[in-house]
Amino acid sequence: MTAARKRKNRAIAAETRTGLVRRARRINRTLAEAFPGAHCELDFTTPLELAVATILSAQCTDVRVNLTTPALFAKYRGAQDYAQANRAELEEYIRPTGFYRNKTSSLIGLGQALVEEYDGELPHTLAELVKLPGIGRKTANVILGNAFDVPGITVDTHFGRLVRRWKWTDEEDPVKVEHAVGALFERKDWTMLSHRVIFQGRRVCHARKPACGACVLANDCPSFGLGPTDPAVAAALVKGPERDHLLNMVGL
Repeated sequence: MTAARKRKNRAIAAETRTGLVRRARRINRTLAEAFPGAHCELDFTTPLELAVATILSAQCTDVRVNLTTPALFAKYRGAQDYAQANRAELEEYIRPTGFYRNKTSSLIGLGQALVEEYDGELPHTLAELVKLPGIGRKTANVILGNAFDVPGITVDTHFGRLVRRWKWTDEEDPVKVEHAVGALFERKDWTMLSHRVIFQGRRVCHARKPACGACVLANDCPSFGLGPTDPAVAAALVKGPERDHLLNMVGL
């Protein structure tokens, strides 16, 4: 561990609650500059389509889901279509997303529950959404934030990894992470914060080799040095359409 990283770790260890809030919000502001177009990367046009796409995204990339859903959404247009779906046929539509048998059960169950309890429409509250087949708290927050404009924090693997690296929380349980991070920000910021953190996790702060030397958050990150710090080496790890913009922000 470098001397600089040791000093940063000592500073973080001595950080007050106020200092943590300020650092967290500073990181969010920097991410807003880094990813001005941050958004949900699942393609959808209706709340139901978003719910379906999010269910399909479990253990699957958004890219693969987006390649699969156009044909699916053309065939299954409403809750009734999923409720009455032929299982074998639906399985074939979503097979590329993996775990297709379990996901088929979730989609049929979701359609049936919506038809029986909500006149075929998705409810607008977290408490109601999490009772539906295939929809957990993470999926519910995605739906609320992106389909109904109700602020929510989406704790996926990227989000959890990054907020722990930033020492916003040490919690591992997604619900505890959600509450801990939510307490650092105004509620109105939760949805966009989620998008920005996930973008950073997908493009820069990778699980195995984060691009530390080309990261816009280097000055505020207590985990700086976990990945390569050489700018040229780190720059090669940065991904996504924002790559040139991100490298320009750090002078590369």
